[in-house]
Amino acid sequence: MKEYKVVVLGSGGVGKSALTVQFVTGTFIEKYDPTIEDFYRKEIEVDSSPSVLEILDTAGTEQFASMRDLYIKNGQGFILVYSLVNQQSFQDIRPMRDQIVRVKRFEKVPLILVGNKVDLESEREVAGSDGRALAQEWGCPFIETSAKSKTMVDELFAEIVRQMNYSTLPEKQELSSHSNCVSIRVFSALV
Repeated sequence: MKEYKVVVLGSGGVGKSALTVQFVTGTFIEKYDPTIEDFYRKEIEVDSSPSVLEILDTAGTEQFASMRDLYIKNGQGFILVYSLVNQQSFQDIRPMRDQIVRVKRFEKVPLILVGNKVDLESEREVAGSDGRALAQEWGCPFIETSAKSKTMVDELFAEIVRQMNYSTLPEKQELSSHSNCVSIRVFSALV
């Protein structure tokens, strides 16, 4: 069974923990309690292939931003969350994606842009077209979710697994070329 490390990033109060807990336990957290770092594991089957997701729910507050490089370095897939009822949280997403690209040293990293709180449509500050345009610029999927009503939550985590399955990060290429090198050495030692 494949294991994937998913990192959930976004500003404080956008619903990162609510999305993660809704996916893992099927319950909605009503009360906002700022996260420092929470870790979850859940088995998921995507396209008939069972996997285990290790989900790191990160702090959205600026005081813990220095920890982000480490999360990013260890992550394989990224869920970037903003609140569609908070324009500033949408603005905060771009530097986070830039940081992922800088740390990973690769432009095409498995990530999904998520506009959360679609259940608060009457308070919307970020148009769906803005989210779609940014996702198109980045070449990644865009999903609008609601942790409260469980709208598109399971689909979000299934999609990040697909993104990780079909992505080829340079690290994987280095590993495979290194393993070829090892097998050649082993083979030549046997000859």
